[in-house]
Amino acid sequence: MKNKDMDIYFTNTLTHKKEKFVPIKEGEVGIYSCGPTVYGDQHIGNMYAFLQWDILTRFLRSVGYKVKWVMNITDVGHMTSDEDTGDDKMEKGAKRENLTVWDIADKYIAQFKDSLKLLNINTPDVLCRATKHIPEQIDLIKKIESNGFTYMTKTGLVFDTGKFSGYADFARLNLEKQIAGSRVEVDPEKKKPWDFLLWVTNQPEHVMKWESPWGVGFPGWHIECTAMSVKYLRERFDIHTGGKEHIPIHHTNEIAQAFGAFGHQTANYWLHNEWFTIDNNKISKSLGNTITVQDLVEKGLDPMVLKYLMFNSQYRQGMNFSDESFKQAENALRNLRSIMSGLKSSVRTSLSSEKNTKVNEYQNKFINALADDLNIPKALATMWEMLKSNIPSEDKYDMALSFDEVFGLGLKDAAVEIEISDEVKKLVMERDKARKNKDFSKSDELRKKIEELGYLVKDTSEGTKVVSS
Repeated sequence: MKNKDMDIYFTNTLTHKKEKFVPIKEGEVGIYSCGPTVYGDQHIGNMYAFLQWDILTRFLRSVGYKVKWVMNITDVGHMTSDEDTGDDKMEKGAKRENLTVWDIADKYIAQFKDSLKLLNINTPDVLCRATKHIPEQIDLIKKIESNGFTYMTKTGLVFDTGKFSGYADFARLNLEKQIAGSRVEVDPEKKKPWDFLLWVTNQPEHVMKWESPWGVGFPGWHIECTAMSVKYLRERFDIHTGGKEHIPIHHTNEIAQAFGAFGHQTANYWLHNEWFTIDNNKISKSLGNTITVQDLVEKGLDPMVLKYLMFNSQYRQGMNFSDESFKQAENALRNLRSIMSGLKSSVRTSLSSEKNTKVNEYQNKFINALADDLNIPKALATMWEMLKSNIPSEDKYDMALSFDEVFGLGLKDAAVEIEISDEVKKLVMERDKARKNKDFSKSDELRKKIEELGYLVKDTSEGTKVVSS
């Protein structure tokens, strides 16, 4: 399906319109995605966002682009609000579970990575932790300070948004209205309520802290994304992604601090996904409606059904999860797998010129759907239309597999369970136990041991299956 010369369009939050995608360097794309804050489980709403950006990278690669996908892991500095107020989420999580902040981070990074595997979402090329990039953040803050965009308060080093005239543009903020209904101010020395901390000091009870030119402390949440994105993608890169909740504060502040450091934008295109809800309610612990991918597996449900369900929405629309919608997706995926199983055994025949033209039409229709602001539902509908067409069965099979390079539904996997040794059986049982105890680090370690012995582990709705690698 390689065709990187085609026109691709995305809705760019920066310009508030859908526009043609033009990469900085021909044939290459740099993407930075805001990743998880690892103080708790990543639920299916979180995974909806990561799924969208996985499809984005898969699609761009399928049409011939060389893609570098970078994602951060926030393990310090993110307060219980997205502003500078409240407790550090990591420390809150540590107190909740009576663990160290470092153990909390490791535990939920493992849960996040396991969720990626269960949904067959590719791991980003670079998965970078904030706490592993403190020097880069300090260096970036120094640059912002030397350019005159900061001032000190009793709380730490603050970014002076008054020095950036375009601060309100990205999110179309009404700053005068914000002044009138100003949030609770924790630092009265701030010039503006929305000025934000680059480096936090004078918090001796905070566990995670480092030496800096401004005193012992820790970075504000926003600085990590700018520091790590430019480290791995340079001062200008192509696409920055995230949830719509990041627009008014986190991404607005990223843009401001990039201007303070470099005098220009870092990302040319900003893509934001709508929310994935449950029974039309936002997913949150306070509502008691959080569901993880692991929860689905423990109930004997296939995580690929959730993935298929999510394909029925375009990233800017979001989606509502319900038992009924999940059941419909389950039936559709079962039918798709059944069709693929039947097509695999077909005997190859030659294509007529008419049918060969039809094959090309379906390929182009699929690509064009995704090129139009990543319209996954239309691409999925194209695959179904192709499967119901009169082109030869073996060509349907081949084309569906090429489409699945983007979808990642594992349609090629027609492996059959085989006899395995007692050693492997024991490892599988240990892994099942680790997964039940949500010890995903151990589960991943055991999976690797099984792979070294020449087998692959598949987590399905019928339980764990072992196939030859």
